[in-house]
Amino acid sequence: MLKHALLALTVAGLLYTVSPAVAQDNGNAEQGSTQAGNPPEHGRGHFDPARRTEMLTEHLKLTSDQQSKVLEIFKSEQSQMENLRQDTSTSQDDRHSKMMEIHKATNDQVRALLDSKQQKKWDEMQSRREQWQGHRPGGQAPNGDNPQPQQ
Repeated sequence: MLKHALLALTVAGLLYTVSPAVAQDNGNAEQGSTQAGNPPEHGRGHFDPARRTEMLTEHLKLTSDQQSKVLEIFKSEQSQMENLRQDTSTSQDDRHSKMMEIHKATNDQVRALLDSKQQKKWDEMQSRREQWQGHRPGGQAPNGDNPQPQQ
């Protein structure tokens, strides 16, 4: 059960980083939006900052103080990603690179809030996500682009 939950969290993180290209490939069905780069509707709940915080709370046993800080970090990430998706002057490759940078910065901020035991679990979760990315057919992300390594 825990493995399935961790896998779901890992998949959500991966999909969050590649969602703009996937959304463009899927015709961008979310709420009838015509803006390129919005995430597909079926994945929307996975990227909700409150839901992501709840999932981490379950997996890492976050304190209430950590929960509020993590929620703010995830809200900030969501806002930055949304602004980037709306920036039509940036190429898809540049957007993807910037999204990876935002995601890495978010991961670093969350990790910094954790105690050593939580950091160990966090690192294991990140390692599983990276392994999952590496086991994609041809080592590629779902949109066909090569995933950029997370550090």
